[in-house]
Amino acid sequence: MVMLGLSAATGGAELPPGLEVLENRMVIGMAAFMYVVEFFADKIPGVDITWDTVHTFVRIPAGALMAYGAVGDIGPVMEISAAFMGGGLAAAFHATKAGSRIVINSSPEPFTNWAASISEDVAVFGGLWAALHHPWWFLAFLIIFILFMIWILPKIWSAIKTVFAWLGRLFGGDASRAPELAAEGPQSEPMPDTPADTGDLDMLARLKELLDSGALTEEEFNREKSKILKPNENE
Repeated sequence: MVMLGLSAATGGAELPPGLEVLENRMVIGMAAFMYVVEFFADKIPGVDITWDTVHTFVRIPAGALMAYGAVGDIGPVMEISAAFMGGGLAAAFHATKAGSRIVINSSPEPFTNWAASISEDVAVFGGLWAALHHPWWFLAFLIIFILFMIWILPKIWSAIKTVFAWLGRLFGGDASRAPELAAEGPQSEPMPDTPADTGDLDMLARLKELLDSGALTEEEFNREKSKILKPNENE
């Protein structure tokens, strides 16, 4: 917004009637202030994720409104279609940025975070410059980046699930998966039919393994153990 407003205010670009408000000095000043805040917030691991979470409710509607205003007065169907396209692109860009930061921040060192943030700043300014001066080049790079997002977003989502699973194991331990394992155990690892000549100690060891893996609950383990240790009481 800062570049668009400054370019229009200095005569370097002509904005559509719906975006002429970006030339206003107050709008340029507020946009510049917010950019400075984002520049530093975006380079602090953890803070950048919170910042992106809040801006989910800002960037997507802003993308839709800017696309709606950019097409001008060409009829409600095209204007609404442009708004959906602008909002959809903004959502895809935001998901790629925010999702990649969650994965990057799983590394304790801050350098990858800084490199990613600076690269994003350069890409934004370079993209706006290309859109104003070389629109066909900008359109070509935009199509390439959309194809890249289609390829990378599933991988980012898979990496995010891996990160959260690791955090769950780190803070919750294996006990957090006990209900799931207990539910899956009878289907995936049923108790085998043990030959009559198998010793009691072997049976108890097997039951303990099933208990530790979550395939048996404590109650089931105690019941089966009592059958082995006190067979006469269960006849």
